[in-house]
Amino acid sequence: MNPRHFISLLDLSAEEIRALLHRATELKRFRDPHYLPLKGKVMAMIFEKSSTRTRISFAAGMAHFGGSALFLSPRDTQLGRGEPLQDSAKVISSMVDCIMLRTNKHETVTTFAQHSRVPVINGLTDQQHPCQLLADMQTFFERRGDIHGKTVAWIGDGNNMCHSYIHAAARLGFHLHIASPEGYRPEPGIVAQAPPGRITFFDSPIQAAENADLVVTDVWASMGQEEEQKLREFAFKDYQVNSEIMAVANGHALFMHCLPAHRGEEVSADVIDGPQSVIFEEAENRLHAQKALLEFLIMGN
Repeated sequence: MNPRHFISLLDLSAEEIRALLHRATELKRFRDPHYLPLKGKVMAMIFEKSSTRTRISFAAGMAHFGGSALFLSPRDTQLGRGEPLQDSAKVISSMVDCIMLRTNKHETVTTFAQHSRVPVINGLTDQQHPCQLLADMQTFFERRGDIHGKTVAWIGDGNNMCHSYIHAAARLGFHLHIASPEGYRPEPGIVAQAPPGRITFFDSPIQAAENADLVVTDVWASMGQEEEQKLREFAFKDYQVNSEIMAVANGHALFMHCLPAHRGEEVSADVIDGPQSVIFEEAENRLHAQKALLEFLIMGN
């Protein structure tokens, strides 16, 4: 039987996502040290890009469940020496029970999945970041209940996080308002994967944030885009999430950011450190959401 992979949120049904979020909250509230469903199981963690939250959350999650995690970087394996990806996928998947990749190119993860005999998880690519969306949605569900019918404002770069928010809107039924500068909007092919009317583009952050239940942003220049920093600072100068933006959102609106954040750039300090910000709950929930995901993929629960 072919393994289940988690390359995109679209790999799961709406019902499966909601069940995962419910299970993540259960695991968060009631940690049983005697519950070790992954005892003896091994996950390979392949990193082409450095990480704090992804590495720690997956390694800790496997340890909580009695399993173990191997950290693999290109400089430590044949992956960095030109071995074909399909060969690496076949070899690595013959020795472990799950593979997580945090890579530059989305095709790296899809190729691994095509040739792996065990579940493959997208820990981040240039196109999508679905694990972060599980944590974001868990945080919203815990704070405000189901997100169906709610409004989310994405302000900033139409990047991998924005793409995964589009997929979340498609699966969970919320309205997504996107405000991005010209030339930095999400890929049309990703936008087309959402039902008609689910995604709305706005010319200004103020318009996008009006009556929103959740306001989200990300850094202006992601890892690997440092040479574009000055250009992006100019393009995004009017796209900072600040108190003016939050004032037009609903009074109960939450603020999220996947971190790391640059205070004074994409978000003002008074917002990210203010009462509407849930960034540290959001970060912690990477652990709990991914534990639910590991249980689902490896155990078939």
